[in-house]
This record gives sequence, structure tokens and C-alpha cells, in this order.
Amino acid sequence: MTFPLPIVQGGVSAGAAFTVATGGTITTDGNFKVHTFNSSGTFNVTQLGSDAVVQYLVIAGGGAGGGNDYGGGGGAGGYRTATNHTISQQAYTITVGAGGAGVTSGNGNDGSDSTFDTITSDGGGAGGGEGNAGRDGGSGGGASGCCSAFDGGSASSGQGNDGGDGETGNGDSA
Repeated sequence: MTFPLPIVQGGVSAGAAFTVATGGTITTDGNFKVHTFNSSGTFNVTQLGSDAVVQYLVIAGGGAGGGNDYGGGGGAGGYRTATNHTISQQAYTITVGAGGAGVTSGNGNDGSDSTFDTITSDGGGAGGGEGNAGRDGGSGGGASGCCSAFDGGSASSGQGNDGGDGETGNGDSA
């Protein structure tokens, strides 16, 4: 997850205070401070600027592919981004969702959700194991390509893409 914030230059620029926060790995990108979280943590807003907004990018963990010879691929984690998200001077709990655990047989495991404030990105759907449909998620998991036609999982609205459907002997692309 990333949170670009305007750079603090002495706390004040042209009479306007900037937002100041701690948490994550902080880098500079042009006129912004970027807070990147690769694991769960706390985004702590210690001073509000004159606009009191952030841009965010929240990506969930991807789903694992299905097992066996004809397992479908796991779906990507949900992807949500926006600008001008209003924040308060407080600590925000950040949850970074893990990818689904791999399997050697059967259906894969779904990815875990990632969250910031009121924003939740859904974990990716697992791929279907031999003879199974893909699971729903941020992006849907692909269906098994064996035995009969199965449906790929559906994507969460506005977060990703549907998984590919399976066909007898092989799968088709999403």
C-alpha cells in the first residue's frame, strides 16, 4: 500500500501547513512523501495539512493456483486506488493481505484482504483444482482445464477481472 503525501518543507510553505505522518517505508517522489507498507503496520498522521487528504493504492494478496495437472491459475488481489481521501489526525491500522498458500492437489487457497481506513481490497480467488471451478475474489481464480467445462471465479466489483473458464483438456484465457 502506498500513501503519497506532500513533502514537509519546514512545516510550512506559502502559509499552508503540510500533512505529516509516520509509518511504512518513506520515500520521496517529486513533491510527495510516499509511505509504502509491505507488511501490516500503522500509518500515524501526526499533523494535518491544509487539505487533509491522501492518495492511496491498496492491493490485496493473490490467490494460489489449483493443484494437480490441470489446475487453474490463482486470481490477483483486488486493486483499489483514489485521490483526495480525507484523513484525520490519528493512527490508522494497515493490514497487508498475504497471498494464498500453494497446494499440490485440489483447489488453491484464496488471498487475504488488505485494508486502510474504510478501504478494503479483496484477496484474489483461488484457482480450481482438477475438476473444479475458480473461486471469486479481487480477481477471480481460473477454472480447472480438465474433465468438463468449469467457470472461472468472478471479480469483486471495480477491483479486478474475472478468472478464465476451463475447457475439457485445456483452459481459455481471461
